[in-house]
This record gives sequence, structure tokens and C-alpha cells, in this order.
Amino acid sequence: MAKAKKTVEERLQEVEDRLEILNLIAAHPPATDSGSSQVAATYWTEDGEFDRGAGLSGMKGKAAMASGPTPGFREAMRQGIAHFSGLPHIELDGDKATVTSYLQIVMPNTQGEPVELSSHGTSKGFRIHRMTVNRWDLVRTEDGWRIARRRLRLLDTTDEGRALLHELAQPAQT
Repeated sequence: MAKAKKTVEERLQEVEDRLEILNLIAAHPPATDSGSSQVAATYWTEDGEFDRGAGLSGMKGKAAMASGPTPGFREAMRQGIAHFSGLPHIELDGDKATVTSYLQIVMPNTQGEPVELSSHGTSKGFRIHRMTVNRWDLVRTEDGWRIARRRLRLLDTTDEGRALLHELAQPAQT
């Protein structure tokens, strides 16, 4: 059965939704890395859940985000942590959206050999400390799109990260 053709207004709303979601997902790492917890908290619903899986500490809700960086994260900031996200895949479903993205944790390579790059100075470089997969469940609120749930899994030799990727690959249930 053919899909009904969308109106110009419906198509424009979808474009606006996608742009707002892209900005939300793109703004999260800089807000986190800068220690701007109050800003990062505005991206979440009040009861939002951050599920980091086994072996990783997690937090729940806007209040936990707003409480500020933990001592461990403040130390990671001092060490130069940077969250680098890949372009997200966005699935829209009315007032809900599911976003799948990669996230790299990058850090300065303090043991690297210094390398000079013309017009850019000398650096020991950076290393990818960790690769993760994220599934973000978003909801449209009066204040725009917000994170209701975020599942983050390591992309390593376990199956957990690949399982989140597999969810993206599944055809929509009708």
C-alpha cells in the first residue's frame, strides 16, 4: 500500500524537527565537556533516564544532570576529555523520536611523540579512549525536543553495543 503524500506543512515540520534534534544531540557533548551541567540538564525531561549499562555508572533525570560534574568527571575534564559524536540517524514518529549515534571519547595522548603540523604547532596527538553507541528516546515537549531516555553501550568485544545498532536495522513494526 502506498504512503499518503505529505503536505508542505507536514514536510516543513519534519525538517524543523530534524534540525532541532540534530542541534540537541550536537550540543550535548560540548555542554558536558565544559562542565555546563545546568545547560546539559535542560536537554532532559524531569524523569529522563541515562542507562550506561553494566560496568558504567549512571544517573537519572534532569536533577542528576544539573547537580554538576562528579569529582571523577572533573578530573577527566582536567585530563582533556572530549566527547566527539558522529552524525545521528533520526527516526521520527509524531511527538517521539529515536536517535542512534556513535560517540567517541577522545583524550590527549601524553605519551605520544611530538609532531609538528605546518601552521598548527606541535602536538603529541590524541587517542580514542572509547567508542560507544547511543540510542536516544526523545519526546516533544512544550519547550521543544527533550531526552526521555538515553542508552549508551560500549562498542567493544561484547554484544551490547552491536545490539543497539541492531535495533536501528530492524524494520518498523506496523
